[in-house]
Amino acid sequence: MTVDLSLSRITRIAIAIGIAGLSVALALRGLRDAAGFLIGATLSIVSVRSWFHLAGAIGASGELPSAGSVVFLVLRYILIAGAVYATIYVLGSSPGVLILGLLVSFLAVILELAWGQAASKK
Repeated sequence: MTVDLSLSRITRIAIAIGIAGLSVALALRGLRDAAGFLIGATLSIVSVRSWFHLAGAIGASGELPSAGSVVFLVLRYILIAGAVYATIYVLGSSPGVLILGLLVSFLAVILELAWGQAASKK
């Protein structure tokens, strides 16, 4: 069984989840936590898109990625850690809200998989 994931659909789903989560965080927790959720969701979307692009590059050529891609993948986590630190300690956002934002793309991929399963049964 093959699974064909649509990056554009995952991105649209993630943006919709991000907007909904931002609205809920703003209503329930205030501006600081809404900003923390938005930062987490943005990092999540950028991260999942970069993984898809890297996988596409490897799949298309069958070769290992360039050294620049590998360095970016390693440095990305250092940059994400810095953004998380700044969001929590400088902005004063709640770590839980930030983590929920970071899970936006995970939920978008799960919904895309469920969409693919439902569509394949038709």
